[in-house]
Amino acid sequence: MASGYSLGQDLKFLINNPKYSDVEILCGNEKIILYGCKAILAARSKVFDRLFYNGMKESCEKQISFPTIDFSGMGIILEFIYTGSVEEESLTKDNVIESFNAADYFQLPDLQDHIIKTLKNIFEKNCEENYSPELLSKAIDTMSLSEENLLNLLVEAVAIIPLNTIEFGRLSIKALEYLLSCAYYKEERFFVTPEYELFRYSAILAAKQVSNDVYKALLKRLPTLEQIEQIENLDQVENKLFTYHQKVSEKLEPLIKFIDFRRFKGQVLDNIIEPLKIIPTEIILNASHNNAKLIQFNLNDIQEIPIQVYKFNESDYVWDESTCGSKLIIEDNGKVVSASDDCNSNQSVRSKIELENKGIFEWDIIIEEICAQAWIGVCASEDLNYDENLTEHIGWLICSNGYYYNSTSWPNYCPSFGNGTRITVRLDMNKRTCSFTVNGKRHPELSEWNNNNFPSKFYPVVSLCHPGRIRIESTRNSEKEFWESLKDIL
Repeated sequence: MASGYSLGQDLKFLINNPKYSDVEILCGNEKIILYGCKAILAARSKVFDRLFYNGMKESCEKQISFPTIDFSGMGIILEFIYTGSVEEESLTKDNVIESFNAADYFQLPDLQDHIIKTLKNIFEKNCEENYSPELLSKAIDTMSLSEENLLNLLVEAVAIIPLNTIEFGRLSIKALEYLLSCAYYKEERFFVTPEYELFRYSAILAAKQVSNDVYKALLKRLPTLEQIEQIENLDQVENKLFTYHQKVSEKLEPLIKFIDFRRFKGQVLDNIIEPLKIIPTEIILNASHNNAKLIQFNLNDIQEIPIQVYKFNESDYVWDESTCGSKLIIEDNGKVVSASDDCNSNQSVRSKIELENKGIFEWDIIIEEICAQAWIGVCASEDLNYDENLTEHIGWLICSNGYYYNSTSWPNYCPSFGNGTRITVRLDMNKRTCSFTVNGKRHPELSEWNNNNFPSKFYPVVSLCHPGRIRIESTRNSEKEFWESLKDIL
C-alpha cells in the first residue's frame, strides 16, 4: 500500500527501520540491535523522554543499551509505541511476560492493560491449550508480586486446570506456592483439584527439586486418587521407609500449610502418606484425630471436596425475564419465579448466570410452593421454548417426584420433595457431570458427558406450573461455612 492512506500503516512502516532512525537500541545480553526514532519514543514514554531530552548522556549518543530487556520484549514495546496497539499474534508464551515487564519499565500502563486483555482472550478461546502454568512460573520468577492484575489472571487460569493434568516441569514450585496461597487466603478464588491430588502433586514436585532419581522414586510410591480407589485393601500397600524423606520434607515444607490433611481418609493417611515420613508427625496425628471425629458424621470421604467452589455475587442469582415462560412471574428483585393462576402446564425460566469454561459451580434452589411436578437443573440450549417443559433440553434435571432427566428419564434418583426443600445444584465442568444435594443429603453425580458435543455454556433452569413458586440464591453451605460449622466438633 502506498504511503499517505493509513496513518497506522505508515507508522508501522517506521518500526525498526534503520532508514528513518536516529538511535540504535541494544537488547539483552546478546546485544541485538533494534532501530528507533528518538522523538517518537520520547513522545510516547516518559522513560525515553528522560533518557533523550533531559541532558543525560544517552541524549547525545546514537546507541542505547537495555541489558535486562530482551529482543522480543523490546519489539512489543516498539510496536505499541508506534501504533498504539499490539496484534494478538505478536504475543506468545515466549515473550508475553517479558513484554509485560518491559511495559512496566517504560511506564506504559496501557500496554500492560492490553497484554492482560489479550491474554484473557487467548485463555478463553484456547482453553484446551492453556499455557498459563508456564506463564505463572515465569511471572513469579521475574515480576513484582504487586503486579496483581496479571498474576490474578494467571492464577485463575491455572486454578481451573486439575493439577494432575499438568506435566511436572510446567509449573515451578514457587508458582505452586503462590497459587496455593491465593486459593487459601482469598475466598473469591476457586481451585478444582481434590486435596489428595494437591498433596501428591506438591510432594512429587518437591522431590523433583532434589533429583530426578528421587522424583521417580516418589512417583512410584504415591498412587493417583483414581488408583487408590481401585485398591481393594489399602492395608496391604507397601510401606517401607522412603530413603529420601528428609530432603523431600525440606522442599515440601513451604507448601504444607496450604494442604488440609483433615480431608484425607484414615487409611490413606496411615498406609500411604505417614510411611513416607515427609509430613511432620504432629500434622498426621492431628489429621487422624479430626478425621476419626468426622467419620461419626458421615464425612470421612472428605478428600473429594475441592478446595473451593466458584461462587458468583449474591446479586447475580436472578431469573432472566427475557428467557421466561409467558405465564411465569418474576418478583422479589428477580430472585423468585412463580406461576400465574392460569398456568396449568409447566413453563420454564433460566437464570442470567452463565456457567462456562472449566470450573465447579454451585447454587441453591428453594421450593417455596410446590406444584404437580417441579423440575430443577441446568440447560445449555439458547433457543428453548420456555412456554413448555424442558424434558427435551440439553443438560440435567431432577423432578420433585424423585426422577432425573438427561437424555432419558430415570426414577428413584432422590426422594420426592415439597414445600421448603432446599436443593444445591453442583455443576462440574471439568468432569462433565452434575449432582444435586436435597435437604442436606448429597446424591450421586449424574451421567458424565461422553460425546464430543459437550456445550461450552450452561444456565441454571427451573420448570413449574401453578401454584409453583421457586427461589434462586447462592449456595448456603460453602466450604468455609462447612468447616466453621465443625469447630465445636474439632
